[in-house]
Amino acid sequence: MAVTLEQARRVGYTCLKALLRFAFMVANNLVAIPSYVLYLIMLQPLRVLDSKSFWYIEGVLFKWLLAMVSSWGWWAGYTVVEWGDDVKAVSEDEAMVLVNHQATGDVCTLMMCLQDKGTVVRQMMWLMDHIFKYTNFGIVSLIHGDFFIRQGKAHRDQQLVLLKEHLEKYYRSRNRKWIVLFPEGGFLRKRRETSQEFAKKNNLPFLKHVTLPRTGATQVILKTLVAPQENGTPAGRDTVIK
Repeated sequence: MAVTLEQARRVGYTCLKALLRFAFMVANNLVAIPSYVLYLIMLQPLRVLDSKSFWYIEGVLFKWLLAMVSSWGWWAGYTVVEWGDDVKAVSEDEAMVLVNHQATGDVCTLMMCLQDKGTVVRQMMWLMDHIFKYTNFGIVSLIHGDFFIRQGKAHRDQQLVLLKEHLEKYYRSRNRKWIVLFPEGGFLRKRRETSQEFAKKNNLPFLKHVTLPRTGATQVILKTLVAPQENGTPAGRDTVIK
């Protein structure tokens, strides 16, 4: 079938947009990430003199970086439709956000959703697979205080101990509010089969569009950051909520 001149123009225009979009993303990474790192290196004296102000500035820079990542989706023409309660109402509260994980695009979509939710972005902590430590954004996440978790039974117990220590060291000292956690432990396509096998063995629901959540990290977060309660009040007279 012969290609018309109009069709050839459309293909050429699409390819040109793709190249420009890719070049924009590369330029973002080459300029924004080193700038973030260099600014924080120069601000190290402030970190010693006024730690609170330092982490406030770091949070603002972090939010700008995530806005750049979000802009890739906006430029591509994607929009996000939200329904239900507006989470901005609890943006200043402490919260653990559980997100279904279908593909890498989930992260960009989440960044788009949270940009207008008050101070959430600059005060959040991410839990992500350790492989992301070695990506271009890894240095940013390391500085921000995100936690990289290693998958697999052989590392599970050790990683939970490390997570507890990480929360105790960085969560309160850097004034974090939200913790973003992917309870499925990875992409749906990689986890679905093993999740269904586990469900079959343990008489649990057979799920197709999500996997059974892994509760280890969730339990550590709650036990580390939330004081034990009985009927909505702190358990015991000597319980202290930090």
